[in-house]
Amino acid sequence: MNVELQASIIATRHDGMGLSAMFGNAKLADAIISWVKEVVANASSKGVVFGLSGGIDSSVVAVLCKRACPESSLGVIMPCHSNETDREHAELVAKKFQIPFAVVVLDSVFDALVKAFPVLREHDDSVARLALANIKPRLRMVTLYYFANRLGYLVVGSSNRSELSVGYFTKYGDGGVDIMPLGNLVKSQVRDLAKYLGIPQVIIDKPPSAGLWEGQTDEVELGVTYHQLDRYLTNGQAEGEIKDKIDSMIAKSAHKRSLPLLPPFWTG
Repeated sequence: MNVELQASIIATRHDGMGLSAMFGNAKLADAIISWVKEVVANASSKGVVFGLSGGIDSSVVAVLCKRACPESSLGVIMPCHSNETDREHAELVAKKFQIPFAVVVLDSVFDALVKAFPVLREHDDSVARLALANIKPRLRMVTLYYFANRLGYLVVGSSNRSELSVGYFTKYGDGGVDIMPLGNLVKSQVRDLAKYLGIPQVIIDKPPSAGLWEGQTDEVELGVTYHQLDRYLTNGQAEGEIKDKIDSMIAKSAHKRSLPLLPPFWTG
């Protein structure tokens, strides 16, 4: 993610619902579709490739990309010790909207990589669990770029503004993409757009999850609800403890929204 996107996220924290008020869902969808078309053309790309996780964000991205590039869109379903229901939901979206898709099962790749790692002594099991879980989105990033390189496509990410603002994504995992069409929309706006686009209700209603481990959900891991997060990002309203937690997450995750740092000097 570039510096301009980081600045945009922080600068628009208190702008109200912004895009929704300006466009409405129909015009918002058309604006994103037009933007994707423009970016693909400017990059001299042949199309777009994106992950299909069975979640609401990836489903919305898939439908928008299909409309932007109807003949050159590819969804990739990449189970990695994943819940079978997620794969079913991903295929449900692909079939309903006639989105071409490939399935790449990453279980054995993940297992082989973990087996190759040396044993490290750690005092906190949660740190080890998160380090292992983050391998999954990074393997998916590698997979998507394989298809992108072979086909001459851009990789499209599904992160939204709520997630990006607090760093709720894996660096060089689901954050390793070329474009993020939902990057200026908070979660509630994505949900409204999903309803407008006709995403299956079962996907809209299920608890958001990155699928990092069995039973994992976004809101439990974040420690705040999307309603609380969206409310703070869009109008600056939050109770003291919630505000402090969100501000802390924004500050601690700043490195995720920036290019790698360079030393403050050059050799001429």
